[in-house]
Amino acid sequence: MQKSLFRMSLFAFSFCLGAAFLVHAEQQEPFIIGLDADMSAVAAEGGTAIFRGASLAIEEINQAGGLLGRQISLVVKDHRGNPARGLRNLAQLSEEPNLLAVIGGVHTPVVLQELDLIHQKPLIFLVPWAAGTAIIDNGFEPNYVFRVSVRDSEAASVILSNIKRRGVKRVALILERTGWGRSNEKSMEQVAAKLGIDIVATEWINWRQQAFDEAVTRIADSDAEAVVMVANAPEGAVAATSLFNNRKTQQLPIVSHWGIAGGKFAELLGLDILTQLDLSVLQTFHFQQANNPQLAESLLARYRSSFDAEASPKSIKGQVGLAHAYDLIHMLAQAVETAQSSEPKAVRDALQSLQEHQGLIKTYVQPFVENQDALWASDYILTTYDVQGDLIPRPRNEAE
Repeated sequence: MQKSLFRMSLFAFSFCLGAAFLVHAEQQEPFIIGLDADMSAVAAEGGTAIFRGASLAIEEINQAGGLLGRQISLVVKDHRGNPARGLRNLAQLSEEPNLLAVIGGVHTPVVLQELDLIHQKPLIFLVPWAAGTAIIDNGFEPNYVFRVSVRDSEAASVILSNIKRRGVKRVALILERTGWGRSNEKSMEQVAAKLGIDIVATEWINWRQQAFDEAVTRIADSDAEAVVMVANAPEGAVAATSLFNNRKTQQLPIVSHWGIAGGKFAELLGLDILTQLDLSVLQTFHFQQANNPQLAESLLARYRSSFDAEASPKSIKGQVGLAHAYDLIHMLAQAVETAQSSEPKAVRDALQSLQEHQGLIKTYVQPFVENQDALWASDYILTTYDVQGDLIPRPRNEAE
């Protein structure tokens, strides 16, 4: 009897010890941050930049001991700019037992499609690029989406203010026919009315559209004095080529939202045309004009070591995505440590009450307290393409 009791006790002890070991092992599995972005289609340069910025931040956090004693692993999903594929990717990521957060990509339409699922679960969702105003002003309470990026309503103010300083009063809009384009149409109309600028033509361009000459003829007939372009790289190159080929629009100033900077715009357009256009591109960060030069220099050295030994401060494609993702991941880590929890509500509350973060783009002071957008018009800059097809900063006062 005593031997039987001993065996039972030994079995129970072994079972408990094994269960405790399994629980401990599960606790030590890495946290997962999912990346759901275009990694292989029209905005792959932007997706790659986001991946690299997130990877560099995660590497730093892991080398410093991780979060709550656990390492972080980045799991990448490629939605190729397709909202349905993005929603499927997000659903798959949401089933990961150690998911900490998901970071999105370039395309506003994809994120808009994902908002319901983000808040049903809920999931911490970080936006390092997609600029649609409704991504943050989404009507969900509590809101689980946090953005370090451009906000379309703010972009309109910077773009049209720059145009007004040139003495321009008549503007044509070229907008991609998506939720992002419609977001910008609304913002541009509101800001133009305040600035006394007339929008004399609004032309829409579809994804993968190959001809735009008829639309440019209408722009020319409208006597527009400048063009605002909201498009990604392939469609932006088609529109810019048609503008250049029309005698009346060839020399018009073009101020572009940053979609063209997330893909192979310079390559698609060709340097011959590119260097003859009066083209400005909205951005938020550039290694040549960094607010935190010491961190920028250190990060550039690590970028060269990890991804491209020949990279220069101007040759990194989509570097806004890199900078935004880098800062977002570090702010997420700060929130997790503050909350001492990976539970979504606790992390959300900690992000929303974050007081200060010394970031790559700037020193963030209460970045999410009143609004879950961390960058505003005063943080934006304008860039242009040089003769090598790389974006370089224009003087800061051009974006004020």
